[in-house]
Amino acid sequence: MDNFKIYCLDNSEVSHYEAEAKGYRGDIFVHIDQDYFNLYFYDPIRIVQDFESEYSYYGFFSIEPNLILVKNVTAEAIINTITMLIKATTFFEKIKPIETLPSNLAIFQPPTP
Repeated sequence: MDNFKIYCLDNSEVSHYEAEAKGYRGDIFVHIDQDYFNLYFYDPIRIVQDFESEYSYYGFFSIEPNLILVKNVTAEAIINTITMLIKATTFFEKIKPIETLPSNLAIFQPPTP
């Protein structure tokens, strides 16, 4: 499983900035072998906000199935976390790949300084 690629729907500097500012990014796709997985990255502040909002409105909190909690939702954190999950865990063996792949994927990479 060492051969993988990371994609997103929008790799612009604005999308990177917004993800870090909002503490959430849900357009990350990982291609491993023949499968694609959609991952959701949250920071601790955003997950608490979403929990409190949903719980007060619905009385429960439903979590995304492929949610990954990171300290900050940055490109570096996303890339490092995915790399560690692939090399050191069985995470991707436990989750379901997506059935329909978006047609407008871009290679995910950190913004240029």
